[in-house]
Amino acid sequence: MTAHTIIFAPIEQATRSEQVVGRLENAIISGLLKSNEQLPNEADLARLMGVSPITVREALNTLRVKGLIDTRRGRNGGSFICEISPDLLLEQHPLRQASSDYLADLGEYHSAILGHSVYLAAQRTTTQDLSKMRELINLFAQATQPDTRAQTDMRCLLTLASFAQSSRLANQELSIQAEWAPLVAILYQDTDFHTDVVEQYQQLLPLLDQADEAQAALHTKKIISMLTDQMLEYKLSIA
Repeated sequence: MTAHTIIFAPIEQATRSEQVVGRLENAIISGLLKSNEQLPNEADLARLMGVSPITVREALNTLRVKGLIDTRRGRNGGSFICEISPDLLLEQHPLRQASSDYLADLGEYHSAILGHSVYLAAQRTTTQDLSKMRELINLFAQATQPDTRAQTDMRCLLTLASFAQSSRLANQELSIQAEWAPLVAILYQDTDFHTDVVEQYQQLLPLLDQADEAQAALHTKKIISMLTDQMLEYKLSIA
């Protein structure tokens, strides 16, 4: 599971063009989509995000007007992410735009979904699952770039949700990550914070191995609370 899977996951109801714009804009501003990276073509975007090609075209036009993407013609043409100035990145970052109430509410919702997923996962996780999670945590620990750290963190969270063996819970986690991933990416500029989160994941593994449902769920909620608190703290620092 990659950040792109999250970014391009199917869009829910309401004003779909605005949702596409919001998701891609947040991914660009947060650095999950990098400068000069090529977006999937309109047909592929429409299929991945579960919207019509017209909706995608409208969204891309809006992003183009905002100066976030540009379209290149020719054989190797398509829509590409523009170079964004550091000042604009900070000014428009999703953490600056989101309210504290929104961040707290999202954290509580994420904690509820993932906490229950891990409660079930502790009953159902296999030795092979634990080995897979251990490998992911090692990759997370070795990541040196903020965007790579954030993407690997999202893989860890989604993998934990998948261990519950509930497609509905996994889909809920994937939906939450569309909002969550752009918000946490900037937090991983802090190497000490990254180290702290890695340690929390490492402490979760024996709880899963021991099938300690209650403690595994509580520990997972602690991880989400750490991330939420760091978001709120960072928001205050840039206010």
